[in-house]
Amino acid sequence: MALDQSFVGRTYPPTDPYEVGREKIREFAEAIGDPNPAYTDTEAAKALGHPDVIAPPTFVFAITFKAAGLVVADPQLGLDYSRVVHGDQKFAYRRPVRAGDRLTVTSTIEAIRSMAGNEVIDIRGEVHDEAGEHVVTALTKLVARPAEES
Repeated sequence: MALDQSFVGRTYPPTDPYEVGREKIREFAEAIGDPNPAYTDTEAAKALGHPDVIAPPTFVFAITFKAAGLVVADPQLGLDYSRVVHGDQKFAYRRPVRAGDRLTVTSTIEAIRSMAGNEVIDIRGEVHDEAGEHVVTALTKLVARPAEES
């Protein structure tokens, strides 16, 4: 069943603030195998002009994908998550994510379309810090495979 096009443009409430910690950044950098000292060493980050350690660019995925979950869980949308795969992910940064940031994400459905029998939904996540400064925009593409015919 096709997803309802009237959901395009629908915006969901912002998430609760997520506090970015140095240890979370260090663990993430270690997990992805990125030894950049700006991710683990405050002095190295300051030498690059940052007030504290910064996060690798894909770090924010964890909070933006969780926020996209509000869209996925919307019963009115009718998306069958058991049939969903992650199609694409892009980030457009205004500034790096830093230790100490308290970030919220507001998700908006950008597009819904059918392609080759699949339903494709594009979700834009706007990430702001507690001062309201725009930090990054995350663009998430989800693909819902069609139900198998019996």
